[in-house]
Amino acid sequence: MEYFAHETAVIDEGCKIGRGTKIWHFSHIMKNCEIGENCNIGQNVVVSPDVVLGRNVKVQNNVSIYTGVICEDDVFLGPSMVFTNITNPRSAIIRKDRYEKTLVRKGATIGANSTIVCGNEIGKFAFIGAGAVVTRAVEDYALLVGNPARRIGWMSEYGHRLHFDAEGVAACPESGEKYILIDGKVKKA
Repeated sequence: MEYFAHETAVIDEGCKIGRGTKIWHFSHIMKNCEIGENCNIGQNVVVSPDVVLGRNVKVQNNVSIYTGVICEDDVFLGPSMVFTNITNPRSAIIRKDRYEKTLVRKGATIGANSTIVCGNEIGKFAFIGAGAVVTRAVEDYALLVGNPARRIGWMSEYGHRLHFDAEGVAACPESGEKYILIDGKVKKA
């Protein structure tokens, strides 16, 4: 086995799990999931059937990742955050054939206790603050907080808030990389 699974973890048949991945206490990886290399699945995590996680995805404790979710490489899912997969769930009505897709792009961070309502795309390197409730698509590099979540700024790939000058240019204080803000969208220079 090229990955580590704690003895209390449950991994159903048909899963593909990449080399170097770690699956910790009381987590359940359900059938037909694809988990990339070097991922870390914390304690008490549920990964529902057919979920896809890219390389180096970090899933903190008590996270639920429901069918319909795809996380690209280098995504961070904070403690106790949750995805949904049905817009209008009812206990007495079965809607398994109507799961909505949620795509989390490369490098995005979703903070502790956040909720991502299904059917939305989280842009690359977006940063969702703790406790936010995301109800719509999120732009690349956007910083969102609140319920419902609203954009209050922009973040660098290193996770620092960007401050744009009059020409629409900002630099990450850690990496020195430059970013450009044009027509309400951020791009790396």
